[in-house]
Amino acid sequence: MRLSSTVPRRVLLPFVAAVALLATGGTAAVTAADACGSIITAPLAPPVRADDACPSTDPVVCRIRVMPMDEKVEAQRTRIRYHDLLEAMHRTEADMRRAGASDEEIARELVDMRNQAKEITRAGMSPEEVRILEERNIAKYGNPLGPTAEQLYAKYGSWQKVTDASMRTSYAVDRELALEYRPCPV
Repeated sequence: MRLSSTVPRRVLLPFVAAVALLATGGTAAVTAADACGSIITAPLAPPVRADDACPSTDPVVCRIRVMPMDEKVEAQRTRIRYHDLLEAMHRTEADMRRAGASDEEIARELVDMRNQAKEITRAGMSPEEVRILEERNIAKYGNPLGPTAEQLYAKYGSWQKVTDASMRTSYAVDRELALEYRPCPV
């Protein structure tokens, strides 16, 4: 029997395309400059000793540096899920703008989404990791999830800047997890 008579064409074509991409190293699909979303930039660094001085002022970065490798891998996966949620926020902003929502309505919605994203991603973290994040946010904002829309408006003075701030990610944390976040076009 011929292969084409036993394998449906809709299955065979994607398989052949995938093999072709693997053979070319994927260069035909997306160049590095075109990549968006969560991008792995390097292998994860091996853990350092807990008594090694941390070069960062961010306690989250310092905690990641000493994690055992299996925990770092899980932290990286969690961060990628968080980046995926940021992508949903970019799409929401675009949809709300097209629908005629005000800057304030958009900002408030995105701050709420960001706080929900934090809750979702923290569900996959250890209690110790969540405690560290919440302690940092309580000390800085008085809220375990981070700043409210009002706090951000008081800080930035415009709802557009609140929207922008709500969709930022920590460069230091991303770098420690060998990630880079690039928003995808909407």
